[in-house]
This record gives sequence, C-alpha cells and structure tokens, in this order.
Amino acid sequence: MSNLTIQQFHESEGLADWRVLGDGAYVHFRTGSFAESTRLVAAIGDLPGVAGHPPAVDVRAAGVTVRLVTVAADSYGMTEQDVEIARLISSAARDLGLSADPAALQHLLVIPGAPDTAAVMPFWRAALGYQPRPDSPDEDLVDPQDRGPAFWFESMDEPRPDGTGAVHVAIWVPHEQAEARVAAAVAAGGRIVRDDRAPSWWTLADAAGNEADIATTSGRD
Repeated sequence: MSNLTIQQFHESEGLADWRVLGDGAYVHFRTGSFAESTRLVAAIGDLPGVAGHPPAVDVRAAGVTVRLVTVAADSYGMTEQDVEIARLISSAARDLGLSADPAALQHLLVIPGAPDTAAVMPFWRAALGYQPRPDSPDEDLVDPQDRGPAFWFESMDEPRPDGTGAVHVAIWVPHEQAEARVAAAVAAGGRIVRDDRAPSWWTLADAAGNEADIATTSGRD
C-alpha cells in the first residue's frame, strides 16, 4: 500500500479533525473526565480494522490523543488505511458527543548535533534503550515502546570551537498554530535565529542560546 503525501491526507474527505505532525497524523478529543476518555478508547478498540492497524493512544482525564502512521521497512507515513481508520475514529468521537481540538496537538523531536553523528548514536541508543528507525537507521532512533520522543541526529555544519555537539528540540504543531507559537516564544524572551525556511520551521533561541524549532508540515510534500 503506497504512502499518501501530506497534502493528499489533509485533502481527504472526513479528516478535518486531523493534522499531520512529523511522520504521523494526530487528533485530540477533549473530554470531561477520565471515564469519558476511556469510553472513547473502548469505542476505538471496537472499530473495524483497528486490530490489524492499531493507533497510538494517549489517555488523560481531560482528553484523548490519537496518532496514526503506517510503518514499513523503507518508510513511515500515511496510507489509505490510515485515512479509513481516521474517519472511523472521528465518527466514534462524534457519537460520544466529543469534539476535536487541533490547538492541543504537538509532537516533540529531539535533535542531537555532532560533527560525527555515527560516533554518538551508540551512546544515545544505549542510554535510552532505543532502536534504529527501520527506514533511516543511520539518522534516527525511536522508542521501541512508542512512548518517548524520537531522536534525529544532525551533522553540524559549524561545530563548536571545542569540537563538541549540541542538542536542540523540534516542536511540531498544526500549521495554523505555528506563528502564534513563535510570537509567544519571542514575547517570553526568545529570539528568532532563522526564519528563511518558514513556514516549514522557525529556529528560535532562549536568552542562553538554547535552540528550539517550531515546525510544521507546510511545504514538505
């Protein structure tokens, strides 16, 4: 089953609740209690097709976040199967009187930088208990339990004078939330380091020089 582009997924009928962040499609449904959240999860578990292609689900008292992605040896992405299940999940939520809140979505990526990424990846793999991502084993480590953020290793074009590396984070948000998030971070004492790739991402830094990317899937197809 071939992967869909980000645009193809977003333009599919019945997916207004969903946003592609990083490699997967996400939705968040607000709930009024943990019991209400678990009722939604139970409904999702009974949907056709879910047993063979289960989503990642985060359950909280205030809401439920769901991620769909198709993982293959050579790719991570969305397929028609994800579209079909996403529609069913949105329908199940509506049947329970729940609404999606895209503003509650974000996805975190940790980015260690080093002059030689191959030299540092084994350390992070051992320390985290992670494993190489199947389609990009020389660049990415992922949590085999699908709990923690992924790590993407970036070769540093301009290493620090002492030859050491640096770690920054990428915060993936829905495209309609990105500019407000950037403005809020700047208002809170940050500065824009790079905006020439906006709206795909802005690189920001705090007062001490620690960096964070505000990233979207805009312009990435």
